[in-house]
Amino acid sequence: MEQSETYTERQKMGVLALSTVVLGVIVGLSSVVLSLFLDVIEHFFLGFEENTLVPVAIHAAGTQRLLSVTIGGIIAAGLWFIVQTKMKPTVGINKALEGETMPLGASILHAVTQVFYVATGGSVGRELAPREMGALLAQRWEMLLAKWHLDTLTADDRRLLIAAAAGAGFAGIYIAPITGMLFAVEILHKNVSKRSISVSLGMSLIAMLVGASIKGFHPYYFVADRHFDLKMLPFVIVVGPIMGIAGAYFRKAFQWAGGKAKAKRVQVLWQLPLAALATGFVAYFFPQIMGNGRGLAELAINNESTKLIGMLAIGMILKAVITVFTLKAGAYGGTLAPSIGIGGSFGAILGFVYVMMMPGASIDQAAVIGATALLSASQQAPLMALFMMFEVTHMDYSALLPMGLSVVLAITTSKLILKK
Repeated sequence: MEQSETYTERQKMGVLALSTVVLGVIVGLSSVVLSLFLDVIEHFFLGFEENTLVPVAIHAAGTQRLLSVTIGGIIAAGLWFIVQTKMKPTVGINKALEGETMPLGASILHAVTQVFYVATGGSVGRELAPREMGALLAQRWEMLLAKWHLDTLTADDRRLLIAAAAGAGFAGIYIAPITGMLFAVEILHKNVSKRSISVSLGMSLIAMLVGASIKGFHPYYFVADRHFDLKMLPFVIVVGPIMGIAGAYFRKAFQWAGGKAKAKRVQVLWQLPLAALATGFVAYFFPQIMGNGRGLAELAINNESTKLIGMLAIGMILKAVITVFTLKAGAYGGTLAPSIGIGGSFGAILGFVYVMMMPGASIDQAAVIGATALLSASQQAPLMALFMMFEVTHMDYSALLPMGLSVVLAITTSKLILKK
């Protein structure tokens, strides 16, 4: 009896290990395909190739930016209308974890539409699409295991594979394996164990290697001054709670926009084009508002001119309002990158004030601290936010103390607001 149980456990571990490797590869490839698709759409609509130093189409004509977002919004609205009225209802990752099946065709079109709209300039994050594709591929893999009579996994292991694949989708597109693992364990699976960490981290590492082998290994956000010193600690102590308050209210706004207030079916056909037109009008004058917020974040991180304070303040407010409006109007997408852009701008603005009192302090570090703190509060995921910022900026280890402290202060303050 004992030998039989041992054999069964070994068989489960073997299937789990095989699944980790296979899903790591195919989820990584799916993330690369989505990333390449984004590049193609950006080139076709805006005539530029996104990279760390040129994260948004600043060299495109204002009219081209306006037309790109507006046309993109009209097309995306039509595609989402088809998904919602002509196809099987899409199933989110959380519902998939509960056992609901994600429809193949509708889920793929849903994910592709998200990336398409962001590529044309829509103000929403692109990270939801690769996560949903990861979860979809994990479900299909589990169906194959059942068909091949290899489905020896427990219900919790099947949930773990879906969560890990969703995290690996993020890791493959942002080249951030620790973030992918923490997203799977901290937010989705909500079960920290050796098993869950091993599967999630292993899958995210493989997906990251696949993505990096094709897209390259470089920081998503460029930070010139990566070595932090203790003179930033007073800034952290003051700014952390401020970002916690702001992040809590952003979280409430995102939840409202993505909840019952969200436009669906026929409403999408007019509300999303209207949101796209508003985005395009702003982008005509201020291109950094476009896309997932990478352009706004880079503007905050890599500029130290006081002349930019007004621009950053306007950009921060407009990015928050337009992103919430876009989600409410029926678009789907992530809120991680927009939170980084908003938090980075807020942090840079406060950094200019701090430099007056502490000469020699770094504006770009102030922006990174603000982005990290607001991200942790808006997502209510302190570890994921901390390590995400480390991975997407390739930050020096010296940043661990100020960034970690900012996360602690922000998450503590935000919980007080959210409990109310």
